[in-house]
Amino acid sequence: MRDLTWDDLPWVAEQEQVIFGPAAWSSAVIRDDFAHGMKRYRGIEVDGQLVGYAVYGYDGDAFSLMNIAVVEDARGAGHGRAFMEDFLGQARAERASEVWLEVAVTNAPAIALYRSYGFEDVRVRKNYYQPGNVDAVVMRVRLD
Repeated sequence: MRDLTWDDLPWVAEQEQVIFGPAAWSSAVIRDDFAHGMKRYRGIEVDGQLVGYAVYGYDGDAFSLMNIAVVEDARGAGHGRAFMEDFLGQARAERASEVWLEVAVTNAPAIALYRSYGFEDVRVRKNYYQPGNVDAVVMRVRLD
């Protein structure tokens, strides 16, 4: 696990398109988000090659998981769990009282992963993911 750099952002943008298609963050959004420094961009490498990335947000009292993405060939190897351990570890180090995330209702593997870490459903955001009008489940776990 390592912090991503400016040099990694083109790869992140490419993977966004491959993994999330029309709902992907654009290169411009990724660069702008990264530049403002309010998020933590983390990556996992295998044999010197990035195979996944995650974006964590922190607003002073709650951590938010913005994104986890693992390339198709590297799925099932525990990288999602590694990101969750890193994410929750950073939240605890900052003494965040809560951790939040949103996930597409259609993403059963991610929902199962999050629930295994104690996340509970808070509400549904109708038509949150665009295009496609896919609902999002807002989930939270309290750390205090």
